[in-house]
Amino acid sequence: MEGVSTAAVHNSSVDWQKRCIALEKQLMRFRLQAGNIRHLLAERMQELEQRVIEADQRAENAEKQVHIMEEKLKSANMQPSESENSLYRRYQELNSQIQEKDMIIKRLEGQLENQNLVRAQEAKIIEEKAAKIKDWVTFKLREMETENQQLYKANLKQAEQILTLQDKLQSKPTAVSFLYSLRLPFVFAYVCIYLTVILSALLERPMSPAVDAHLLTSVKLNCYFTYQGLRECTCISHPYNTVLLPFQKATQISSVPLPDDDSGSEDDSSSLASLHTSTLVPDKKGSTPGSPRAVKRGVSMSSISSESDYAIPPDAYSLDSDCSEPEHKVQRTSSYSCESVGPESLEKTGYLLKMGSQVKAWKRRWFILRNGEILYYKSPSDVIRKPQGQMELSSSCHIARGEGAQTFQLITEKKTFYLAADSPNILEDWIKVLQNVLKVQASGPISMNKEAKATVRGWLTKVKHGHSKLLWCALIGKVFYYYRNQDDKFPLGQLRLREARVEEVDRSCDSDEDYEAGGRGFLSSHFTLVVHPKEQSPTYLLVGTKQEKDTWLYHLTVAAGSCTSLRVGTEYEQLIGKLLDVDGDPDSALWRREVLCFSKEGLRYPLTTLPSEALQTEALKLFKSCQLFINVLVESPSIDYHTSLAQNALQVCLTHPELQNEMYCQLIKQTNCRTPHNYCWQLLSLCVALFLPQHHFLWYLRQYLQRNADPRTEVGKYAVYCQRSVERTSQNGEREAKPSRMEILSILLRNPYHHSLPFSIPVHFMNNTYEVVGFDGSTTVEEFLNTVNQRAGMRKPQISGFALFTDDPSGKDLEHCLQPSNKICDVISKWEQALKELHPGKYEGTRIVRLTYKSRLCFRAQAKGETERERLLLAYQVNEEVQQGHFPVSKELALEVAALMAQVEHGDLDRPAISSIGSSQLKTQQVLLQVLERFYPKRYKQECSMEQLRELSERLATKWSVLHGCTASECVRIYLTVARKWPLFGAKLFSAKPLPPSSLEQTRLWLAVNEDGLSVLDYTMHPFVTYPYQSVITFGGCKEDFILVVSQNKDQALGKKTVDKLLFAMAKPKILELTLLMASYINYWTSSLPGAGNQTQCSAVGPHGDRKLWDIDSRHFPSMTYTTKGPTLL
Repeated sequence: MEGVSTAAVHNSSVDWQKRCIALEKQLMRFRLQAGNIRHLLAERMQELEQRVIEADQRAENAEKQVHIMEEKLKSANMQPSESENSLYRRYQELNSQIQEKDMIIKRLEGQLENQNLVRAQEAKIIEEKAAKIKDWVTFKLREMETENQQLYKANLKQAEQILTLQDKLQSKPTAVSFLYSLRLPFVFAYVCIYLTVILSALLERPMSPAVDAHLLTSVKLNCYFTYQGLRECTCISHPYNTVLLPFQKATQISSVPLPDDDSGSEDDSSSLASLHTSTLVPDKKGSTPGSPRAVKRGVSMSSISSESDYAIPPDAYSLDSDCSEPEHKVQRTSSYSCESVGPESLEKTGYLLKMGSQVKAWKRRWFILRNGEILYYKSPSDVIRKPQGQMELSSSCHIARGEGAQTFQLITEKKTFYLAADSPNILEDWIKVLQNVLKVQASGPISMNKEAKATVRGWLTKVKHGHSKLLWCALIGKVFYYYRNQDDKFPLGQLRLREARVEEVDRSCDSDEDYEAGGRGFLSSHFTLVVHPKEQSPTYLLVGTKQEKDTWLYHLTVAAGSCTSLRVGTEYEQLIGKLLDVDGDPDSALWRREVLCFSKEGLRYPLTTLPSEALQTEALKLFKSCQLFINVLVESPSIDYHTSLAQNALQVCLTHPELQNEMYCQLIKQTNCRTPHNYCWQLLSLCVALFLPQHHFLWYLRQYLQRNADPRTEVGKYAVYCQRSVERTSQNGEREAKPSRMEILSILLRNPYHHSLPFSIPVHFMNNTYEVVGFDGSTTVEEFLNTVNQRAGMRKPQISGFALFTDDPSGKDLEHCLQPSNKICDVISKWEQALKELHPGKYEGTRIVRLTYKSRLCFRAQAKGETERERLLLAYQVNEEVQQGHFPVSKELALEVAALMAQVEHGDLDRPAISSIGSSQLKTQQVLLQVLERFYPKRYKQECSMEQLRELSERLATKWSVLHGCTASECVRIYLTVARKWPLFGAKLFSAKPLPPSSLEQTRLWLAVNEDGLSVLDYTMHPFVTYPYQSVITFGGCKEDFILVVSQNKDQALGKKTVDKLLFAMAKPKILELTLLMASYINYWTSSLPGAGNQTQCSAVGPHGDRKLWDIDSRHFPSMTYTTKGPTLL
């Protein structure tokens, strides 16, 4: 009974309904599995059926191919003889062609042997002719030497006779007047005899018609100037003085060349010298005709002429030869005395031994000293290639003799060069020439003020003592400089014009035709100027056109200080000279002369002297533009019209500096004695910030502004502002670009007198704040940053490493660093011009340049003195690198630093209570998402879903809450402490791809630049290799890529070094930025190490000097070139 009851209880405990449901689920699963199996079987069957069909098709294709092959085989078996015949014919044809080719080869070999025989015979004939020519030349040289000795003896006899006659004549006073009357004809007779000798020498050999006229014309002109000089010399001599007769030996037309080591002198000494006339007294030292001195003095310059084959008299040949090789140098044939620059040579070429910088061994190199620098090559034949090295000479360089008898040291600002000569004589020659160059650089005005602006410049033919040469001439201040070429750094010579006399020579009676000078195709025409410096012989200047003659005559006369006594220049310029005489008396009636006052009519002639008709026409167009600017009212619709007029007119003056004086004269004329009208004063206010007039025109401008300056009137306020602007421009230098639209609008819309800094622009920082900073038309970037640093509480850029950047006009993610010497207005103008060129027709003036002030260089030694503002901006900049993936952080560390930056940006996190309304939670969530967007690395958020972002924001909120109560400065200090643990903190990273022959095998990598050197990182930012700056040989752009050449120690024990060449593919803007950044670090590194300037081997691509440590690319805006090639305005 108990068992039955137990079974019943057990049966009642089983839930059959659940059991049934479970079994039904199992049945359903079995059915699903069976369905899947059936589906898979069906797919498998279909696949097998498809494969069977494909196999059947392949079998059919194979059967068809077998059938085709059987048919081909049958046809081939039916015609075997035909194929064999065709092959046999083809074989015969090839054999015949081979035989023909062999015959042609044999014939050509025979012709080659015949040619070799002919060439050998010709070479033998040439050698025989050369030997005969050599014998003939030797014979002629002996004959000439014999003639020289005979003439020398005859000269001595004639000198003795003249001395005897002189003594006799002095004993008879009545004969002195007769002698004085005969002096001038006697000198003229000498000139005629000299011309006869030269012409007879020319007729000894045939001349080409092309050179006949040129030579005879030059001989006549030289004789003319020689006679003129002798006549002047005769006129100033006292009748009782010794009879002075210029005398030159006949040996001077000899064809014997000088030795190769003879170095000649340049035209700066010949043309700057006064001719010493000989008294025909025997030489006290008794130099014999056979001595080397006599031979050198008797050498003709015709032996060095490569364009003609005739003799040229010594005083008709220009000593300013363009040849620079030693064998092309000859010694002067007359005795001269220096006027203003010594006769020492400033150029030299030759072999020297140079101590290697890497391997301490002497290497023989070909050195060329020219234009104040030394270039050296492996051999003379390599001068057409890039030099192996360069030594820049400056006044700070000096020379020290070495311990050896033939060694010396050239110590420059950057390095010490160890040099040795082949002999003591060569050593002394090099030291003498180098000392001459250093002396000229230390004392010459050009070397002291290289940025001096020339009043007038151009090509002129300079003639003195019969020597003529086409030279590049420039008038700077009161000194007339002349150069061999337009790009030369140092002049051949100079003429000081103070108290000199400048005149125009009347050549209307001259029978000569136009004289062609120097082989440059420059015609002197009939315009000749003569400059008579005080107590010096005259110098003649041959000018090509009347406009150039008038310009040179006026400016030379003004520089000489004699313009008031001569009627030179235009009527306007003459009135300025008269005002200068009365010291600009405000009550003088000259100020009210009609020429100097306002005129409604257009100009018929320019107000100033201009060197060409094109510039004269352009000056009249400038006046029309000024009239249009003045007569149109400044209203909203015409603002752009006035802006365009002002920009075009001032751009023409910048392109053609000759028009700058004219522009000021026109503006002063149109504002003088006129009813108050501000528009012309506004144009003058724009002009004084760009450039200033020269010399007495600048005096005239200052006097005029002083006469009108009055803070009580509107016009007087403009005059006061112009006075301030003139002083600022003279202090900071002239501008490079026309005024920007922003600058013009600021002047047009308000009087700049009321603001010491009439312009302003925002400067943005990395923490999304900005500071509006004022500036004027002459403010430089350095002055601008001083103002920024004072307001922001930061140190100087040279210490902090901060720099000013502009955005790119194209809108690309590029920035351009600015030089300290750049002017802010020039930067804005160039940026606007680039924007217009990139978007023609779409520029509306709504977009302006964006200036950003941020860190560019990072120095560990300067971290101790950081200010709070510097640390704050540096933290934001590092966080920008973190967000862009240029700083190695893990996900956890990225969240930590993001929380720190959130605390700095927003303060304590305000988390709502659980019972608060949902709007507060939504607001907090938005703040967290903004923090993630701004401070969290992008690469960690790319594949996150919304749920993952929500979870990430919760974790961020937790870490942020921990920082509750921390100040911003504490968070910034923690942030920078963590960031500085990375060894490459402060480095700038560039993405690059290595190219052959680079040994790096990575597909993509990072190049990191910091104060220690260039580090190569893999794409996970693990260091691969580091190249310190001491090992860098050269770097920079190479075609489309970046190149780095480094020297590394291969074997420390043996001291061997290897040179590695690394090439990386990068974007062009990044190549430029990387190159300039490395150059800045190298310049800072070399300047901070004591004595490093004598040891560095790096060829840094950057400017020199402390003011140019920041190598910038502000000149590299796209499409920044102006297309104005000639005078164009309207």
